Amino acid sequence: MEEKVLIVDDEQSIVTLLQYNIEKSGFKTDTALDGMEGLNKASTGEFDLIILDLMLPGMEGTDVCKALRQKQIDTPILMLTAKDDEFDKVLGLELGADDYLTKPFSPKEVVARIKAILRRTKSRETTVEQPFIKISDLLIYPPQQYEATIKGEALSFTRKEFELLHYLAKHKGKVLSRDQLLSAVWNYDFVGDTRIVDVHVSHLREKIEPDTKHPVYIKTIRGLGYKMEEPY
Repeated sequence: MEEKVLIVDDEQSIVTLLQYNIEKSGFKTDTALDGMEGLNKASTGEFDLIILDLMLPGMEGTDVCKALRQKQIDTPILMLTAKDDEFDKVLGLELGADDYLTKPFSPKEVVARIKAILRRTKSRETTVEQPFIKISDLLIYPPQQYEATIKGEALSFTRKEFELLHYLAKHKGKVLSRDQLLSAVWNYDFVGDTRIVDVHVSHLREKIEPDTKHPVYIKTIRGLGYKMEEPY
């Protein structure tokens, strides 16, 4: 079965260019020219990947991304923007986008990113995971479930928050640098954008730590990175 890509962008010339190159590479495509249409089509869950422009009429790409993740639709999202702005990049990834490209871009680069994201998605789906990871009162289930509880109470996460928590838990006791976490969780080398890791760690601490000022699960190792520990 051919994999299907949804292209959401309000510039018809870009949509036509992307559609031609993506279909030439063996994918099926569908398109939407505004945010609401994109959200409605993406909500069907029939797509393998979504290309989502940040600036859209009616409903911005960040709002579309956020709405999809709130609906528990975890279709991979490749976000596009004309802005070369770190805040926009961090915001898009924080809301659950899987990758990020700044306009202007090469159609070949877009196709390469699509293939890389889909390879990683398939790899995660076929990996056999243990039923759960237990760290004190924290239970973390496999990535495809996106579930965790603390003291029996269910926790709510964005996709990337959960993937970061799961990765830290799998490597409990090991110091992981911000670059390592970027590579493992965001699957792309966002040079100079390690702030995205700090933002996500801060969000995780708000959800799992008894006292965010004195964390017992996720420790900061100054000058090195972060480490998940078993609270004593």
